[in-house]
Amino acid sequence: MATTADIRTGLIIKLDNSLYSVVEFGQNKTARAAAKVWAKLKGVDNNRSIEHTWNSGDTIYPVRVEKKAFQFLYKDESGYNFMDKETFEQLALEENMVDAPQFLKEGEEVFVLMNTETEQPMSVELPDKIVVKITYSEPGMKGDTATRTLKPATIETGATVMVPLFVNEGESIRVNTKTGEYIERVKE
Repeated sequence: MATTADIRTGLIIKLDNSLYSVVEFGQNKTARAAAKVWAKLKGVDNNRSIEHTWNSGDTIYPVRVEKKAFQFLYKDESGYNFMDKETFEQLALEENMVDAPQFLKEGEEVFVLMNTETEQPMSVELPDKIVVKITYSEPGMKGDTATRTLKPATIETGATVMVPLFVNEGESIRVNTKTGEYIERVKE
């Protein structure tokens, strides 16, 4: 049995018949009362974000989650289609289950979090950093690299990323999928 001492960031717990991922947690101690453990929770099977407080030592119910490698195939009216890289089984998921769908490109390797109790997919995680090609961008000025001025650029997935002025159309860049920010130019 797990207790509040086992809470950590990223842990998925069952609370009120719903699954939540721990985003942030901490402890409040006072001189007279017992310590309390608080956590900011993000819904895995719903779109709610809540805060919850337990007494120190209370029982929590973690859910065992398995991370499996899948390949993104295509998007159609049934949703986003993925293929298990080991068994070649296909899986169609809704857009709200994908962390950053605007950065998905065909053939990309992603991780699907599976609930081991029910064998149901819970969410799709993209790699932290991906390399994409810029399909459209206004031309930059030569020598204009002294300031951190950004311009919009459309990437091959259709998303728009803010890039420095010296980055041009046709170049490849590395993008952080969690924040959507430009990281660096990539030489091919």
